[in-house]
Amino acid sequence: MTVKQESFSRPADRRLELDRDARLRALSETERDLLRVVGADGFERWLQQIQRIGGCAHPIYLAGHTITYDKATGEVLRRYDTQEEPGGRLAVRCRNRRETRCGPCSRLHAGDTYHLVRAGLAGGKGTPPTVRGHPRLFVTLTAPSFGPVHHIDKGGGPCRPRRGGGECEHGRPVECRAVHAAGDARLGQPLCPDCYDYVGHVLWNAHAGRLWNRFCGGVRRLAASANGIPQSRLREHAMLSFTKVAEYQLRGAIHFHAVIRLDGSGGPKDSPPEWGGSAFLEEIVRQAAPRIAVTSPYSPAVGERVLRWGKEMDVHPITSSSDDGSPMTDDKIAAYVAKYVGKSVGDVHGTDHVIGSAGEIALLSVTEHVRTLMLTCWRLGELPEMEPLRLQAWAHALGSGGHVLTKSRAYSTTYGELRAARAGHAAEEDGGDLAQGDTAAESNWSYVGSGHTLAESEIAAGIADDIAQLREIARDLTEPGSRFELRAPI
Repeated sequence: MTVKQESFSRPADRRLELDRDARLRALSETERDLLRVVGADGFERWLQQIQRIGGCAHPIYLAGHTITYDKATGEVLRRYDTQEEPGGRLAVRCRNRRETRCGPCSRLHAGDTYHLVRAGLAGGKGTPPTVRGHPRLFVTLTAPSFGPVHHIDKGGGPCRPRRGGGECEHGRPVECRAVHAAGDARLGQPLCPDCYDYVGHVLWNAHAGRLWNRFCGGVRRLAASANGIPQSRLREHAMLSFTKVAEYQLRGAIHFHAVIRLDGSGGPKDSPPEWGGSAFLEEIVRQAAPRIAVTSPYSPAVGERVLRWGKEMDVHPITSSSDDGSPMTDDKIAAYVAKYVGKSVGDVHGTDHVIGSAGEIALLSVTEHVRTLMLTCWRLGELPEMEPLRLQAWAHALGSGGHVLTKSRAYSTTYGELRAARAGHAAEEDGGDLAQGDTAAESNWSYVGSGHTLAESEIAAGIADDIAQLREIARDLTEPGSRFELRAPI
């Protein structure tokens, strides 16, 4: 009887196996990977790691250990080793600032930027609150024109109307009567690519940082001369502090948004001299910008270019409150600058990836305008006299090799100090009294991998979305006037 039951069950088991294999083959690659990830040993712990790093889109995996011990007695207080983790490794954030590369880490970096900028405007993080009373300006400096491009008219009119129309020397129209909407693919593209000064555009991007340094020197020089002070002794009377963020316009040219503050001789803790009011600072900033010029290296192939700021320039005093209806307040300016720190050339139809060869540029999914700028970088980079500009290394950035955000030393805190404070807070939460004791640590770590599989990427994206939604709910609950505002119990 037992033998008969076994004989009858074998075909049924076989059919079940065939059905299961057929269902597995019908699944997508991501679904099959999801079954693998969820069924793996240590899945729950891996999930905790990804939640802890905020759903980072491209985590770095490390292997190693850390031993915490008491300095006085040498007693080992704690030992952490990744051998106890899934796969013997620990996930940490990639810390990429670009929103196109990693949204969660970009948001974290933007938050740090907000606090860094706001501390220099309102105090905090080691900066005295008295800086609120110092002259402070929000300044936007742009690139010059390298040729007409499609744009949105501020008055809502046509793009580039010209009486009588006409054509350029290359047979293309010199006018555009279209009223472009935001997102139009033509925005930022030249009306005639053959008329456009691509060499000047690339060289301007490559020298924008140097132009900014000259601009700051020009402001200091005017401040000194206007008060009969030798420039070398201006520091004995006043100090210029700033932070700036770089942004790509749709045409691919760099421009800067900057916060400029005038302090006393001792920096933010000292009040500026009597002559250093907001109107004076605004006047010398406006005078300095058109006077500044930088000369590119001479090349027999392209000559020598004199590079200057564009004619469009905005200068606005910053206030501490919006009672007068001013949009230029501490919080709004800090949020405005933080928004741009996550942007990159990828937001103007370029690429965030380093380019390895000229042939690779032809295969990129970019606009023809951006492609021409990249090819111009590559060709100029082959000239010996242009070698110091490293244009081929920065071809993906259209020639710009500067940091997205820079600051003067005395402006406010630093990214490193903000990260250290966050790490210290996390250590206190994890270690409790260990963080308060006189302890030391010995560590040994090594890189073992990076990135997600298809299913891991989907899970991480879901975690990041959940965190973002919780952040929005918390903001609704705490903002004054919100219908979800938390109120103290009566």
